[in-house]
Amino acid sequence: MPYLLIAPAIIALLALLGWPAIQVILISFRKLDLGELVRGEIVWNGFDNYAEILGDPEFWVITLRTMLFTAACVVGTVGVGLLIALLMRQIGPVVRLVLQISLVLAWAMPILAATTVFQWIFDQNFGILNKTLVLIGFDSFQGFSWFSTGASTLTVIALLIIWQGVPFIAFTLYAGLLSVPGDLYEAAGIDGASGWQGFRAVTWPALAPMVGLATFQSILWDFKVFTQVWAIRQGGPDGESTTLSVLQYIKGISGSHFGVAAAVAVLMILVLTVLVGQYMRLLIRRQEGAL
Repeated sequence: MPYLLIAPAIIALLALLGWPAIQVILISFRKLDLGELVRGEIVWNGFDNYAEILGDPEFWVITLRTMLFTAACVVGTVGVGLLIALLMRQIGPVVRLVLQISLVLAWAMPILAATTVFQWIFDQNFGILNKTLVLIGFDSFQGFSWFSTGASTLTVIALLIIWQGVPFIAFTLYAGLLSVPGDLYEAAGIDGASGWQGFRAVTWPALAPMVGLATFQSILWDFKVFTQVWAIRQGGPDGESTTLSVLQYIKGISGSHFGVAAAVAVLMILVLTVLVGQYMRLLIRRQEGAL
């Protein structure tokens, strides 16, 4: 009976997610350029698409860049979200309500609208950030371009992604904090525990599973982010902010090499599986050590 009850959901997931994933894997073993697509030809080329991608030194540079970019976004999002969740636990109800409304508004803002706002904030000539820095005495930021290098461009994009991801993480962790009984904090205070000791002994053990879940979700989201990267500089300047998602778009939609783009997608899944697997192994070891 339990299997019969969950069968409709499993069938729906296989139809909506499993079949497209199988199609991507099959396409990655085909020569599918614009000509084959128009003519409806099926040309199998084995591992040629993978050999082309893996033999390109730029792919490895982009992969490393994507991993570092993902790590920075995840650490920033979870770290700031945790601090805001702890802050909401300490402040009064009125200030907390204002903060929560602000978080919801930031979370509800469309991605392209938020990207446009950040482009104007960091604009070289008209951005409010440069003007503010000049007003407080940093004259070197007069006409400073935040998009002149790949590192600075990815920094701006990372700040945008963190700003958009923090509300969900903060609300998730705050819900976990509400489940911690207040008696535990009182007992820790009676025992003479400081604020940091109370956090380590009471808050963190109860919050660690939620932090793990939030980190896991952030890795999945940030590793494959595309819209913000493409909308700001299309992977520029000179491809220095290109990530794997942008590379997949360039190979597939822009270059009409759909077989190669499918190979990039499969390699992205493999890289993401390795990253998540290593993180889950580390998380399980920490939990076993705590027990």
